[in-house]
Amino acid sequence: MRNIDFKKIKTIPISQRKNLVKLEHLAKLDDKIKPLKNKNLKILSQKIIEAYRQDKQVILMMGAHVIKTGMGPYIVDLMKKGIIKHVAINGAGAIHDFEIAMIGETSEDVQENIKNGTFGMAEETGSMMNNALNTSYEGYGKTIGKLIHDSNFPYKNYSILKTGYELNIPVTVHVAIGTDIIHQHPNCSGEATGRATYKDFQRFTESASKLEEGVLVNLGSAVILPEVFLKALTIARNLEYKVEKFTTANLDMIDHYRPRVNVVKRPTSISGEGYFIKGKHERTVPTLYHLIIKGLK
Repeated sequence: MRNIDFKKIKTIPISQRKNLVKLEHLAKLDDKIKPLKNKNLKILSQKIIEAYRQDKQVILMMGAHVIKTGMGPYIVDLMKKGIIKHVAINGAGAIHDFEIAMIGETSEDVQENIKNGTFGMAEETGSMMNNALNTSYEGYGKTIGKLIHDSNFPYKNYSILKTGYELNIPVTVHVAIGTDIIHQHPNCSGEATGRATYKDFQRFTESASKLEEGVLVNLGSAVILPEVFLKALTIARNLEYKVEKFTTANLDMIDHYRPRVNVVKRPTSISGEGYFIKGKHERTVPTLYHLIIKGLK
């Protein structure tokens, strides 16, 4: 077996990388949108409003594509308004959030950069995120949220992680080792990364244990977050927390197996309700946001 020396991995300055998503692509709260007409989306907005008014749990799980499509400002505003009480994202989501805060851009051309081995090798992203995780015993989300908060990044007010840190709203990051670009970097510690994301799994489980009469929404995570939710819910019920009557929804352009069974169907089988709402994030997220804001007036 050949021994591959990860310490010899070469990185490149992020300034050399071309990005597909830029600041001007991010949504503005007053953007004119064409609402998606969907009765379940309206029901979901009403469930969220009801949970908010009764101070029940509202958890948002989301994949990285939500940030790449520019929907982050809607999430940040719902956090600031106290409507979303927990955000769970995957590792790629944390990376895109970090890069937008740092340079106002993210999302490289993978097909082009994988040809010469520079895909994911932006020095600043890997070194700064890994160094923070390597020296922290906090959870992944809180560590990177603090890093962004304490930085002089010019665009940090767009950051979901920084917003969570500031408002003391849990933003947890759930990763599998080897799935994210910062795992390619020579300063990545599997031990530190595992410790940080496990801490976030514990924090997420605590939030899930308070989900009775609340709402959980999954935006575009096809595998990791639905699996994390199923395990967290199992632990909560194993410890005899009452988590039976609540609402779940999966919003995506494709009806994937795991979100359908692990978010919409299985968790709500006792007495809850689950919905699948089909559509692109660029339609579903703004529509849901405006339905919530309008319903609260």
